[in-house]
Parts: sequence; C-alpha cells; structure tokens
Amino acid sequence: MKKLKLSLTTQISIALVLAVIVGILLQDYPQVANDYIKPLGVIFLNLLKFIVAPLVLLSIMSGILSMNDMSKLGKLGVRSVFYFTLTTIIAVTMGLVISTFAKEWIPAVSINTDGSAASNENFTAPTFMDQFVNMFPNNILTPFSSMAMIQIIFIAVVFGVAIVHIGEDGEPIRKLTFSLNDIVSKVLSYIISLAPFGIFCMLTPVVVNNGPSVLGTYAGLVALAYFCFIVHVLCVYSPMVRFLGGMSPIRFFKEMKPAILFAFSSDSSVATLPYTMECTRKLGVKKEVGSFVLPLGATINMDGTAIYQCVVAVFMAHCCGVELGASQYIAIAIAATIVSIGTPAVSGSSLALMPMVLTSANIPVECVAVAAGIDRIVDMGRTVMSITGDASCAIVMQKMANEESNTQA
Repeated sequence: MKKLKLSLTTQISIALVLAVIVGILLQDYPQVANDYIKPLGVIFLNLLKFIVAPLVLLSIMSGILSMNDMSKLGKLGVRSVFYFTLTTIIAVTMGLVISTFAKEWIPAVSINTDGSAASNENFTAPTFMDQFVNMFPNNILTPFSSMAMIQIIFIAVVFGVAIVHIGEDGEPIRKLTFSLNDIVSKVLSYIISLAPFGIFCMLTPVVVNNGPSVLGTYAGLVALAYFCFIVHVLCVYSPMVRFLGGMSPIRFFKEMKPAILFAFSSDSSVATLPYTMECTRKLGVKKEVGSFVLPLGATINMDGTAIYQCVVAVFMAHCCGVELGASQYIAIAIAATIVSIGTPAVSGSSLALMPMVLTSANIPVECVAVAAGIDRIVDMGRTVMSITGDASCAIVMQKMANEESNTQA
C-alpha cells in the first residue's frame, strides 16, 4: 500500500489549525504555552537565523560566479538588471505606502518578546550617511557574528567579482563555492522541513495571548499582500508591457496563463522556468533573449518578496508599538530590496531572511512567528509575481533588440 505523504504546504496548514485549536484550549494556562511550547519555537527561529549569513554569502557569490565571464554582463544584462531593480524599488515603495495606510484595518496581535530588540525609546535611528558607512566592514568576521547583512553582501560581491577576474586560478574556489552553496541549501531544506512543528510552537503562544482574533490578522495580512500584488501587476507590469514592450497586456496575460497557473501551484519560479520560456517564446521572445533574461530574473527578481517583507515589517512594527520614522522606512526599503535580490530559489528562503528586514528597523524577530503561519499561502502569489515580472522584462528586452536590429539594417 502506497504511503500517503502530505505536501509541506498541507503540513503547515495543519500546524496552523492545530496551533489555533491548542492555543484556544490553553487560554487559561498561558504558562504552559510560554514556558514549554514557545522555547521549542525559539529553537526553530534560531535555526532560521543561524542559516541566514551563509545563505546570503554563498547564494550571491554563486550568482556572480555562474556568469563565469563578466563580459556576459553586456548591454542585455545591464538593461535587464536595471529593469528588475526599477520594478523592485517600485514594489518596495508600494508595499511601504499601502501597508502604512492599511495597517490600522488589520487586527493587531500581542507579541511577547525577549528583549532582542531595543525599546523604541532607546533606539536612535541611523542617518543616511551612517547607513552608507556601515555598508563597508572593517573586519571580515564581525559582519557574520553581528548579522550585518549589507556588509555580508558587500563581502560576497567583492570576493565573487575577484574570483571571476582571476580566471582559471580561481576555478578551485569557484567549484568549492558552488558545492558549499549546495550544502547550505540542503541544510536550509532540513530546517524548512521542521517548519510545521516550529510554526506550531511559535504560533500557539500567540493564539494564547490573543485568542481566536488572530485569524482576523492572518486574513488581513493575506488580503493586504495579494492586494499589493494585484496593484503592482496592473500598475507596473501591464504598462511596461504595453508602452515599453509594444504588446497588449491582455494578450500577454492570456499567453502567460499556463506559466502563471503552474507558478501558483508549485511555489517555485525556477521550476516554472520551462513554462515561462515556452510562453514567452509564443509571445515573440527569441531564444537568445529569453535564455538569458528569464534565468536571471528567476535568480534576482523577487518583487513579491519585496512587497511582502515590507507589509510584514510595517504591520509588526504597529503591533509592537515601534514608531517608524524616515530612517526606519529607508532601512526597511534597503533590506527588503536586498532580500528580494538575494533570495535564493529555495523554498522557505524568504522566511529565513525575514529577520534581516525586521531587525533593520529594530522590530523584534519574534514577529516572524506571526508571519510564518501564512508564508506558504502568500508564497504562491509571490511566485506568480516573480515569473510575471521576468516575462515582462523579456518582452521589453526583445522589443529593444528588435528596434536596434531595424536601426542597424
């Protein structure tokens, strides 16, 4: 008899339901949840934080080294990176603005913290120049012990480019980097496999402290995230396709339907890549353009992740009473942009990098407990956003290539 194996999404959904049920049953016994269940959730949270630094370092280095030859980053590469960066900046801005206005409409939750983030009264927001200076480490080890992600990214870029530039002499390190990246990705998969248990242990105390009202919070966050996704698609991707790609958005979405449906069900932009390539080919994107732009986009274009990270950060700050000023908004925007560009194509990696965005604005990392319960539900929308953005870029790049060919002719 074939053994029934539940998908991770189903397991997490079951954990979410059980957390609500157990949390309601333990309403009169909060010490049980806080003293015996929550510590196990903290272990899962610590494992997520433990894997962040090597995950960011090795995934970014591997992305740079996969080019092998920096000359590949020619006109098409520069234009594509600019396109992805522009849409990500718009996504971050949209996520911050919409969530700031909508946060009052979502039921707030009470989150017990262990003091890992300083109180808002004692927190001095860094200036823009402080943030700029802090991008450059004065010690190669300190960024990893202090979880200074921007500095870790700087280290990854510098060493990645250097390895590419020295050519064959750097080949052993290049192979080692790819191997280490595979190992870290496998370790992450081990941690994510514990997600149902970890999420149950993190969410149960939240339900105990808030009661069934936490379900309204989940529904509100999911609705807000998907509303932002829809606005971004209609107000950014559609105009890009129409005015820069010279194509009707209706035709674009009609032909992209198979890839969109597969992305929504698979939660993986990389797994959807063959479908995305086939759909864009039918839309007129040539192989030499699609084979470069689409894999690049699957690696660095995560607008849905950027939006959701902003939505979570703003709402959790509201729940914890952290007043966000201009500097904190800038910090969230920078962190969310970095996370969206540096998120590896591994299931659960967005959740693993969420602490980076929260801590950038002094928001307690315990807030990940609330977001974790609906991460997989939102991830389906994030994946659709990713492959739609990749395809829109391919359409625009093909239009530019056609115009240049016509001019030269």
